Amino acid sequence: MSERQKNIFRKLLIVAVSLVIAGTSSGYSTDNGIKAGDTNSVVDFEHNLDDYVPAKKRYNFYFTYKIVHPWWDAVALGMEDAQKKYLEKGIVITYEYMAPDAVSYEDQTNKLLHAQEGDYDVIGVDVADEEKISPVLDKMVDSGYKVMTFSSSDAAPGSKRIAYVGNTHNYQDGADLTEELCKKLGYKGKVGILVGSYGAPCHEDRAKGAKDTIAKYKDMEIVAVEYDMDSIDKAFKLAVKMLKDNPDIAGFVCCNMSNPVGAARAVTGLGSKAVIVGMDHDQEALHYLNKGVIYCLGVQDCFSIGFDTIQVAVKIADGNMPGSLFPDKTDERTTIIYQEDAIPMLEILYGDSTQ
Repeated sequence: MSERQKNIFRKLLIVAVSLVIAGTSSGYSTDNGIKAGDTNSVVDFEHNLDDYVPAKKRYNFYFTYKIVHPWWDAVALGMEDAQKKYLEKGIVITYEYMAPDAVSYEDQTNKLLHAQEGDYDVIGVDVADEEKISPVLDKMVDSGYKVMTFSSSDAAPGSKRIAYVGNTHNYQDGADLTEELCKKLGYKGKVGILVGSYGAPCHEDRAKGAKDTIAKYKDMEIVAVEYDMDSIDKAFKLAVKMLKDNPDIAGFVCCNMSNPVGAARAVTGLGSKAVIVGMDHDQEALHYLNKGVIYCLGVQDCFSIGFDTIQVAVKIADGNMPGSLFPDKTDERTTIIYQEDAIPMLEILYGDSTQ
C-alpha cells in the first residue's frame, strides 16, 4: 500500500467514515449459505477502545505475518489507530511488524526464535504453515512466552496459543464464493482453483470449501488446483496454463488477494469468458470487478482485525486469559461484493473514482 493510500485511510479515520455496501457477510454467527440482500459494513473505520483499563503504561509487542503485501498493510492501519487511541489515554504501545518478501515457514520460525530474545509483552503470529508453526508456538507457550495468533490464519486446533483475532470462517468464505460461481454458471462447467501458499490455513480452508461445494454438483468439475504462493505473476502464469490446457474452463476460484488479479489478467489476455470469484480488496481486482471480469470478491475487514489484535494483546500482556474480557477467537467479518460495489470501494479505499 502506497503512502498516498495510507494517507487516504488516515483521513477517513479523522472523519470517522464507515463504508456500507449491499452485500453478503460471513461471520461467527453466519449459517451455511448466502443471505442475498443483506446490508453490512464492509470495512469499519470507526472504532473505540473498550472499557478495559490496562494494568501498565507501556507495552511492547512483536507481530510476524506471512508475507509483505498490501493486505497486511491494511491490518497495520487498524493497529496504528488502536495505538493512537491508547496514546490518547496515556498508554504507550510499541510493536515490531515483520514479514518476509516470500512466504516461508522457515523464515517465520526464525523470526519467532529471534522474538524470544527480545523484551516483548506478547508475541503474535499469522501462521504461515499450520503443521510446521503450531508446534513452535506450543513450545514457546510452555517456555512462558505469551503467544497469540492474528490476521487470517490461526494455529492448529488444540494449539496452546492464548487467543486468535481474525477470520474464523475461511472454509465458509471459500464455500460461499464458490456457491456464487456455481450459481452464475448454472451449476455446470469446468473450474480451476488458485490456492495461494502451501500449508497456510486460510488458503487451504478456502480451497477445501471450494472443493466441497463443487462436489455437490454432478455437472461441475475441478480440472486444476495450483499454488501461486501469493504472487500475482505466478497466479497469472498458472491461470494461463490452465486455460491453455483446458480452453473450456468456465470459472476460477481464487483463494487469496493476489490470485484474482492474476486470473483476471490471464482471462482478459486470452479472451476467455471464464467467471472469476476471489478474495479481498486489491485495487486492480476492484477495477476488474467494475469491468465485470471478476464476478465477486469476498472482502475481509482488515482494519478491524488490526485494531482488535492490539486490544486483545494488551489484555493478554496483563495476564488475562480468554473469557469475559475476550474470546478464544475474535471473529472478523467477510463481505461478498459485486460489480455495482466496485466504484464505492475504490473511492473509499483508494480515493480512486476511475470508471
